[in-house]
Amino acid sequence: MILDRTIAPPSRKVEHVNIPKAEKVLLDNQIPLYSIKAGEQAVMRLELIFDAGSRFDTLSGESLFVSKMLTEGTKNHKAAEISEYFDQFGAFIEINQSFERLALTVHGMTKHLPKLLPMLQEVISESIFPEEELLVQKNIASQTLKVNLEKTAFVASQAFREQIFGANHPYGKSINQSAIENITQAAVIDFYEKQIKNKRFTIFLSGNFGENEIKALNESFGQMLVFDHEKQLEAFTISSEIGENLLVERPENLQSSIRLGRKLFNRSHPDFFKFIVANTIFGGYFGSRLMKNIREDKGFTYGISSSLIPQKESGYLVMGTDVKKEFTQQTLDEIFKEIKILQTEAVPENELETAKNYMIGSFVGSLNTPFEVADRQKIVILENLPSDFYQNYIQKVSAVSAADVMEIANKYFNPTELCEVVVGGK
Repeated sequence: MILDRTIAPPSRKVEHVNIPKAEKVLLDNQIPLYSIKAGEQAVMRLELIFDAGSRFDTLSGESLFVSKMLTEGTKNHKAAEISEYFDQFGAFIEINQSFERLALTVHGMTKHLPKLLPMLQEVISESIFPEEELLVQKNIASQTLKVNLEKTAFVASQAFREQIFGANHPYGKSINQSAIENITQAAVIDFYEKQIKNKRFTIFLSGNFGENEIKALNESFGQMLVFDHEKQLEAFTISSEIGENLLVERPENLQSSIRLGRKLFNRSHPDFFKFIVANTIFGGYFGSRLMKNIREDKGFTYGISSSLIPQKESGYLVMGTDVKKEFTQQTLDEIFKEIKILQTEAVPENELETAKNYMIGSFVGSLNTPFEVADRQKIVILENLPSDFYQNYIQKVSAVSAADVMEIANKYFNPTELCEVVVGGK
């Protein structure tokens, strides 16, 4: 039979998705272990999550350099030996640091997990942060920052967060050359000892594993002597101020980078699901109104987007694009025009359904592996969300109406409440 490619294949609406829950156990020392067992291949991902993000910095940059240097040497092993140790078992280790947390992640074969644990325990308990390695990392960070500061998009994103949150707020702070130069070995070690060494952390294990792996984790991490952090930081204050509009002239650049947005909320806010649907229609995917107007119709840019960036205690809306300087003001005018339309005209039903189907399809497609499922459950656990937050994602998105979209547009897209940052020129 010859396939007729002019006829679309049959489709059906996804109404429910079953997401495996994370099983929680407490190790002997009360460290929580969350496990998500799924998948057929004998591979696993182990994550150790510490309260060691940049919000805990006493000196700007401490958490960043700790994350870069945790595997650069311990009391018993040099950096090359640590790397070779993981290599021999076909495993690899990565360390990521954010505003809130530091995450040490190991990918590897499940059967090798017990052999990896002693080195992991040594890394989090006996790192020494050699002075010569710190100098190397500081030089790399300095050179990287110099290159990034030449990019209008990088400068615009930094300046935008600083404008809406404030330069001293954890969500508004950015590392600069002065901070890099001021970092010392003593400061890095101090942060490590206050936030990581012998401090409580959370474990996530995902993949194909069994009771033997859980037992091995308890025999290793469960026997460590760990303490609560000396001081738990209080929730920081989010100012109600909008932030000043900012124009950074860059005569040497041909393009301007535009950032437009405001402080908003996190995933626990009651308007979260209504907002992400409204924002998807406005600028959240390739078929959005901003893309159709400013990319397809006007040809001002290769891409423009609008995103809600949720954090643990807050969040922010940011619209962003890069355009030729002579199109900067026209682009801003078109963004405000699309906001006005979203606020005053009901979204056609077919456009609303297309956006919701895109969101649901993307969501379902993001749950293909046990590691992706773990990423969703990790957000639920670390941000104290309802356990069924993602289980009900499809129902919550499907329930959003055209009236909801208009309500959200009038509530959160008010141009007088948006902060505008342009780097390049008008």
